[in-house]
Amino acid sequence: MNWKIIQGGMGVGVSTPWLANVVSKMGGLGTVSGVAADRWLARMLQLGDPDGKIRNALSNFPFKETAKRIQDTFFVEGGITKDQLFKNLPVFTFRTPKLLIDLTVCANFVLVFLAKEACGYPVNMNYLEKIQMPLIYSFTGAMLAGVDYITMGAGIPLQVPAILDNLAAGKPVSYRITVDGRSEPALLNFDPAAHFAEELPELKRPGFFPIISSNLLSDLFMTKASGSFEGFIVELPTAGGHNAAPRGKYPLNEKGEPVYGAKDEIFFEKLIKHNKPFWIGGSYASPEQVKYAQSLGAKGIQAGSIFALSEESGMQKEYKDEIRKLAFNNQLVVKTDLYASPTGFPFKVVQLPGTLSQTNVYDARTRICNHGFLTSAYQRPDQSIGFRCASERIEQYVRKGGKIEDTENRRCLCNGLIASSELTNPGEAPILTLGDDTSFIKHLMKNENDTYTAADAMEYLLG
Repeated sequence: MNWKIIQGGMGVGVSTPWLANVVSKMGGLGTVSGVAADRWLARMLQLGDPDGKIRNALSNFPFKETAKRIQDTFFVEGGITKDQLFKNLPVFTFRTPKLLIDLTVCANFVLVFLAKEACGYPVNMNYLEKIQMPLIYSFTGAMLAGVDYITMGAGIPLQVPAILDNLAAGKPVSYRITVDGRSEPALLNFDPAAHFAEELPELKRPGFFPIISSNLLSDLFMTKASGSFEGFIVELPTAGGHNAAPRGKYPLNEKGEPVYGAKDEIFFEKLIKHNKPFWIGGSYASPEQVKYAQSLGAKGIQAGSIFALSEESGMQKEYKDEIRKLAFNNQLVVKTDLYASPTGFPFKVVQLPGTLSQTNVYDARTRICNHGFLTSAYQRPDQSIGFRCASERIEQYVRKGGKIEDTENRRCLCNGLIASSELTNPGEAPILTLGDDTSFIKHLMKNENDTYTAADAMEYLLG
């Protein structure tokens, strides 16, 4: 675990297995995003899988009938046309259809298999604790493919180590799901052997790195984690994606962004005392900052934005080209938006014409919640459990007991992040996220129309 560089897990289909493969081969820890993996696999198959790599990965899935059913259901020879919509998929509930569970397990297997293909080095999968419902199925698929590490943030995943232990032992597992209106969580149960009606192959227990944003969280993991973990990823508020909110009352700057203060400072000397390795993420993507992180006691850095803008990432080329051009000319604006995410966490949004960062695009979009990854479980008056999202139709959210003020300016991150990749439905508006710092661009590009690879990024970061 002496990597200087851990690659961040970005978006939906942005941290591709091919990107992770390059990073791991060059001595870093390559990371694949496991968020909405089921949508990724279903849509890649519908695009025709022209090089056959995904179908080859599926053919290695240990439960052959399940893999065949997934391929038969979603594969389209030659691929759908650009004006065709992808097949609708169900959403996760406490009665998730078997097809969606199978698709999720297979998708995580395929992502890890492809990342590890022709690569004898460790590979990491990244998940969000906020997206709880698919996690036990996702872990199962990734472990079936031999995933080496798992990172997880956007919440406090104390229960994950024990779940990984149980899966590795071939036991049934449960995930405690937070339910608004209930003092106790609900249990989501999964027995992989019973589900596939076959004996499980032996599973390796992956290492686990929680992503934290404070010393309080590091202390909490040291005392309350359900099992062993290997170290910490420490994300500063300049990192892309979701950020932890500032502690206590906080002012806003002239752009309406939260201002982080002394209460939010991380004391690295306290982290060192835990005797756990850690990596620092957020505006550290330079060889000088790698050395500075090490001077603070870190093993190295976690870097996301520099890889999100590389050729191997799954971000749509037109957006990637425009962002790189703006960054090269010092014109790129990234806003820490307090309201964009339905989770309530601050979220970094690239300000780009034609995207959901623009009020006119947001106002023109019909609100719909058809993926449901960022929904919150809530207790209905009859004691049953429903799901709601502050980005769904306003009248629908209010009818489910949500507060109308919580819906204001909420973007649909599920559709928006999928639309920022090459897996979008026609007409869906994207939302793009990066960290605050893109100063690495001028070290990697000779002019505003230049480009660079993940290998170029690794060579730069490693000095």
